[in-house]
Amino acid sequence: MDSDEILLRKRLKELADKAYHNSQYLFTGFLSAAELDTYYHMERDLSYVPVTVFGGTADCERVMLRFGSEELCGYEEAFPIRCIEIAPLVEKFGEELGHRDYLGALMNLGIERSTLGDIVIAAKHAFLFCTEKMAPYIIENLARIRHTNVRCRIADHIPESTITRLERRTVQVSAARADSVIAKIYNLSRSESVELFRAKKVFVNGRLNENNGGQLKPGDKVTVRGSGRFCFVGTAGETRKGKLNVEADIYC
Repeated sequence: MDSDEILLRKRLKELADKAYHNSQYLFTGFLSAAELDTYYHMERDLSYVPVTVFGGTADCERVMLRFGSEELCGYEEAFPIRCIEIAPLVEKFGEELGHRDYLGALMNLGIERSTLGDIVIAAKHAFLFCTEKMAPYIIENLARIRHTNVRCRIADHIPESTITRLERRTVQVSAARADSVIAKIYNLSRSESVELFRAKKVFVNGRLNENNGGQLKPGDKVTVRGSGRFCFVGTAGETRKGKLNVEADIYC
C-alpha cells in the first residue's frame, strides 16, 4: 500500500466518522477508478454510514462519494456538481479537440484534478462535470484551448444521448473471459490483454479486477485505463466453428 492510498483511506474514514457523528452530509472530490476501488475495499468497514456514488450522470467514470442520507441527517442534500458546456466562440473556426486538449487547458489554469469529473465531447462542444465551487473560476478563466477561443457556461440541459453515447459491437471469442473480450474489443493480443490486468488497469463495476480469466456477466461495466470503457451485454449465439458471439456497448 503506497502513501497516497494510505492518505486516501485515512481521509475516507475521517469523512465517514464526521458524517455519522454530526449527522451531516460530507463529500469527497472526484475520484479516479483506482481511488474508487480503494473505497470499495473499505466499504464493509464504513458500512455504519450510508454512502452514495455519483458523478453527474449514472454513467460517469469519475465520481464523488456522499457520506450521509436523509434518514441519518434529517434532510436531503444534492451533490455539489455542476456541468459546464464548453463551445467555440465561432463554431466554423473551432478545432476538433480531444480529451487531452480540454484536460491540458484546465490543468494549465492550476486546477486540481479532484475538482474535475468526466469530460464528454460532442463534436466541437464538450460537457465538463466539476465541483460547484470550481465552476465560476472555470467559466471566468477558460478562454482558449489550443488555437480555439472558447466560451463556457453552465449547461441548461444535458441530453442523455450526448453524455451516454454507446456503440454496439459483436466480437467472437472462445469464452466470455475478461481478457479475451478486452483483447477483441481493443484489438490486442491475448498477452497484451493479460498485461493490462497485471498492471492493474482493468476495473469491473468500479472495482479493480486482477483475475484475467474471470467470466464477464451481462451488465458488467468494464473500464480499461488508457483504452476506454464498455458494458458487457452478453452472448448472442455461436459461430459454425464453435466460437461465441458476444456483444458489448462501447462508450464513445
